Amino acid sequence: MESQCFDLKLEDKIAEMVLKRPQALNTMIPQFWRELPALISALDDAGNARVLLISSTGKHFCAGMDLSVFAAGIGNPGADPFVRAEAFRHQVKALQHTFNVVAHSRIPTIAAIQGGCIGAGVDFVTACDIRYATEDAFFQIAEINIAMTADVGTFPRLCKLIPDGWVRELAYSGRRLPAAKAKEIGLINEVFPDQDAMLAAARALALEIAARNPLAVTGSKVMIQYARDHSEADALDYIAIWQTAMLAPPHMAEAFAAQAQKRAPIFPDLAPIPKGL
Repeated sequence: MESQCFDLKLEDKIAEMVLKRPQALNTMIPQFWRELPALISALDDAGNARVLLISSTGKHFCAGMDLSVFAAGIGNPGADPFVRAEAFRHQVKALQHTFNVVAHSRIPTIAAIQGGCIGAGVDFVTACDIRYATEDAFFQIAEINIAMTADVGTFPRLCKLIPDGWVRELAYSGRRLPAAKAKEIGLINEVFPDQDAMLAAARALALEIAARNPLAVTGSKVMIQYARDHSEADALDYIAIWQTAMLAPPHMAEAFAAQAQKRAPIFPDLAPIPKGL
């Protein structure tokens, strides 16, 4: 599909998605909210991408939601206020769905962040699995600076990634969190001197992931997210059920044979997700 907000390519089982509106600081215009879930869902459905690398262009990774989206969310000012509020709830849920698609994708996602990651940009990258950043990167829950509470996904995800006190400080003050501190408190995995070094490292990691058994990788993602959101007992029970259905001795035999023969293993891609009956 033609996209106003993203370039997308697939090579060596790695999908690379690049935000491509640097002149507008990669703000999230209305098209962004339609294109991102459509592109992610298409990759997910096809099953031939084994990892997704998300990067950006220009000074900032993403300066957050574009003002045009705020204007669209106001709705009919003449409508009954309670009816208008109920409709607005559905608009917020639609925006949240965009990043839920990223979080729930069966493909692992790596976010490579340069410059500012602001407002809904934080929602975006916290929905990814792994985050790398440049030394000049910073993260900002900027919604408080325009007199609103962040609502698209920041708190449900960020509260599970960094200590509670840091979430509160950033949310209440609107301060910037520099990359070095973000690494220290666990928001990002690694900091790099510049974007070229970051992307080289992110692509190297993507190649490593792409070489692993896709069934085991997606199983790991499912289990990690399930364990995060459930009790230890429930998570242990679920992995036992998963393994009963999807432990793959032929895949394991291929892994052992490849190690013994000092070659790259050959694993099948995930099957396409069937649509309809």
